[in-house]
Amino acid sequence: MSEERVRKTIVIGHKNPDTDSICSAICYARLKRQATGREYEPGRAGHISEETQFVLNYFGVEAPQLVENVKTQVKDIDIRETKGVDRSISLKKAWNLMQDANVVTLPAVNPWGALEGLITVGDITKSYMNVYDSSILSKAKTQYSNIIETLEGALVVGDDTEYFQEGKVLVAAANPDMMEYYISPHDLVILGNRYESQLCAIEMEADCIIVCEGAAVSMTIRKLAQERGCTVLTTPYDTYTAARLINQSMPISYFMRTENLITFEDTDYIDEIKDVMTSKRHRDFPILDKNGRYKGMISRRNLLGAKGKQIVLVDHNERNQAVEGIENAEILEIIDHHKLGTVETISPVFFRNQPVGCTATIIYQMYNENNIEIDKTTAGLLCSAIISDTLLFRSPTCTQIDQLAALALAKQAGLQIDQYAADMFAAGSNLRGKSDEEIFYQDFKRFSAGKISFGVAQISSLNADELAGLKERMVPYLKQAREEHKVDMLFFMLTNILTESTELLCDGNGAELLIRGAFHMDTADGKASSDGFVDLPGVVSRKKQLIPAIMIACEA
Repeated sequence: MSEERVRKTIVIGHKNPDTDSICSAICYARLKRQATGREYEPGRAGHISEETQFVLNYFGVEAPQLVENVKTQVKDIDIRETKGVDRSISLKKAWNLMQDANVVTLPAVNPWGALEGLITVGDITKSYMNVYDSSILSKAKTQYSNIIETLEGALVVGDDTEYFQEGKVLVAAANPDMMEYYISPHDLVILGNRYESQLCAIEMEADCIIVCEGAAVSMTIRKLAQERGCTVLTTPYDTYTAARLINQSMPISYFMRTENLITFEDTDYIDEIKDVMTSKRHRDFPILDKNGRYKGMISRRNLLGAKGKQIVLVDHNERNQAVEGIENAEILEIIDHHKLGTVETISPVFFRNQPVGCTATIIYQMYNENNIEIDKTTAGLLCSAIISDTLLFRSPTCTQIDQLAALALAKQAGLQIDQYAADMFAAGSNLRGKSDEEIFYQDFKRFSAGKISFGVAQISSLNADELAGLKERMVPYLKQAREEHKVDMLFFMLTNILTESTELLCDGNGAELLIRGAFHMDTADGKASSDGFVDLPGVVSRKKQLIPAIMIACEA
């Protein structure tokens, strides 16, 4: 087994990521790399919003890689890194390699790393026990170098790179008079030190003679063999042992399986290959990369100790907001500023949760706590996240800690914070050319309270006319989105940053009535209006103002 692999940790936020989710992932991954020297990589669980893209473009930062799920893949677990072998090696050499590595399967690969076939202990056993064909050595096109290696012999006459590819193998146990009747041209003859037998074999046009027990070969025999094109080998073994061992010199290519091989790619998911592995009697299965190059072997035993991907969650701790497959992952840390959610971990984790307006604020503190320098780009990203999450300090979630952090970061990044915020919000509220679906999922989260499930989307804008036009567009889409998500209620926040107010679109049985009750609004005979709109002056925060009110109303 190879040394333990260096495992990469993915730092990732919630689905439908906002600017805080993306910027915090980038900046915290940088912090962890510098603090630990280990490999941390930012990821994203959805598409980049216009606002976030503006931020990334402004500071010249690439968007994190899209991570569609974090299910355990073959590349996440320890596989047996059995070295590939050349298809021309002998059965004996293959057997010895298997014994040394304690494996039952060897992969044959070409010089470019492509898998050509598999040889198993069972294949070698069959070649020894079930073969009665005296010409199989030539049928297998056995190289003389393999024979020399197997018999621990030496080349006396000939070229060891040539192949024995015609004739049969026989032992010259009879006297020379009898040998003439059973030696044919191109045969390979195993014999002793009798000069007459050696001479007879060469005269009968044998392609190769093997002289046993380390006996010397006379100059006359050497000269005659060279003239007749007969290869001469010597071995320290007796004729019985040489005859017993010689079939082990055949190349594995003759016996290895080359068709209908069951292989897996390193990107395959463990859950998907388990059934295949269980249904087959093979012990080991080859692993290939995306280019078809051999990487190692996997067995059912490898699956027993399978470890999921290593994950750090930022900006949320809700299972339904997490990237797909989070239940299979190994969560190491959670950095968040939301209420406690439903993420479960296998083992204790580092969990930092503070009542501030933005996760980036917490990460800014952690940079300072670890005495790690914040460069201009990192400062800009963190500042942008705070501006976004606090609506430039207008949100009720904003604390003095957030404001002081943002102002300090803006100075480090060289930002005129008011103008930069206006440009950033304008980029985020530019919805021209976007479909209803793209607008809705720009910032959408799902929640549950008791038996009621609901979703909340939000668009924040400086442009009142744009919000008014958006209102007419999104009403018909809400019903479709609610059915897709199979939730009881769906809400869409149209938040005006300048007036610090929200017009809430409601869909679902009792949705509007629930909101009016949650915010203690008068209703006519306890009934909702027919338009499905609710004006919420002073409400700009989904996290601190809308969601808590809905939760309380649902449980009432």
